[in-house]
Amino acid sequence: MAYTTRQIGAKNTLDYKVYIENDGKPVSPFHDIPLYADEEKQIFNMVVEIPRWTNAKLEITPEADLNPIVQDTKKGKLRYVRNCFPHHGYIHNYGAFPQTWEDPNHVHPETKAAGDNDPVDVLEIGETIGYTGQVKQVKVLGIMALLDEGETDWKVITIDVNDPLAPKLNDIEDVEKYFPGLLRATNEWFRIYKIPDGKPENQFAFSGEAKNKKYALDIIRETHESWKQLISGKAANNKGIALSNSTVTDSPGYSASAASAVPPASPQPDAPIDKSVDKWFFISGSA
Repeated sequence: MAYTTRQIGAKNTLDYKVYIENDGKPVSPFHDIPLYADEEKQIFNMVVEIPRWTNAKLEITPEADLNPIVQDTKKGKLRYVRNCFPHHGYIHNYGAFPQTWEDPNHVHPETKAAGDNDPVDVLEIGETIGYTGQVKQVKVLGIMALLDEGETDWKVITIDVNDPLAPKLNDIEDVEKYFPGLLRATNEWFRIYKIPDGKPENQFAFSGEAKNKKYALDIIRETHESWKQLISGKAANNKGIALSNSTVTDSPGYSASAASAVPPASPQPDAPIDKSVDKWFFISGSA
């Protein structure tokens, strides 16, 4: 499928939106893009929200029709993650798996915490920096379970199937072999990245251990089943998620004309970022 992006407004502003198009028609990155690029070969579609080394907290908007990617806000101000030395911005291509849902009505038996009401988060570790709205094909290597403010927030570790090292990486132990230090850095980054904003250190389930590929695939299947309940209108409480879509024809949110409500592309040059975003934070005891 030929996925492209439709940008509205300028990056680093409250008006910025990125819709994903399939053959020029806006679709939902939450509901319309298939989870599997090739189910038999276990290759998945990943929607890139945040390119590696950048700071803007961009995410698929669950409650907006066709779920565009926008920059998160707090108290009316755009959110950026801080640079926690030695890390700069996000240290992976960061995004989500379409057609997955971390059900806030379901408490996971091992993490003892309910889902965070979002698609499953994906960390892509290949060498090429992605772009917002890109649909990458990835292979799954493992998973971590962040406990973010009392919610289970899975982080699936993947690599782009076109990365030169992709053929050599098939499970979580291969990450340490070919990317030594990356899993430790990933754990550290997620633990400390909110500290500069006055929040406590994040916690992980499983003592921060990354679970293997099999465990990750089980979680992906579970959250895909949860999404099926969501999109069919059978979820106990969908927490305000917009179900509008243009491909799931047997769902209550299906509308052949959903794309027609999306404004035409109106990209603007990037707005300047406040210089404070460049500041380094040195966090004691983070090693």
